[in-house]
Amino acid sequence: MSVLSYPVYADLYVYRDQYGKLHMTDKVKKGKFTLLKKTRTYSPRSTVYRRNKRKFSYTIKRIAKKYKVESALIHAIIHAESGYNPKAKSNKGAVGLMQLMPATAKRYGINNRWDPESNIRGGTKYIKYLIKLFNNDLKLVVAAYNAGENAVKRYGNKIPPYNETEKYVVKVMEHYNKGKYNN
Repeated sequence: MSVLSYPVYADLYVYRDQYGKLHMTDKVKKGKFTLLKKTRTYSPRSTVYRRNKRKFSYTIKRIAKKYKVESALIHAIIHAESGYNPKAKSNKGAVGLMQLMPATAKRYGINNRWDPESNIRGGTKYIKYLIKLFNNDLKLVVAAYNAGENAVKRYGNKIPPYNETEKYVVKVMEHYNKGKYNN
């Protein structure tokens, strides 16, 4: 039996209502919603996803150990960010496995965001910083990785009430908990 691998596209649609509240969804909506982001990732059932996860696992484990961050957390974030696609790119400028933005890469001394090892190192250093900043509250760490540390601070060190961020935190924490107990 052969297993075929197909990329999965996770589109993001947005709409700002009359009160200024931003609504986000990954479902096609009629009306005022517009396509914000079209991403390509791989399904966890695909051979490409599984192959890439195996391919990068040693690097993730080594870098996580160096920076004293749980590898299960790094895996969970990579799963949510890129589906282990090292060529993933968002229309906002985030690239690679951990979807590093240019400013984050610069902040952590990463010269080549496309290099998987550098990308993982930069993302892990940022996560280490967020863990310290938010006193080991992993839900806030994950929310800050998605929405930005200032958004979390602006909402009184709580998960910002953004639909995308709320879903992201749930998704990452589910994968983190699975990975934590399956290693």
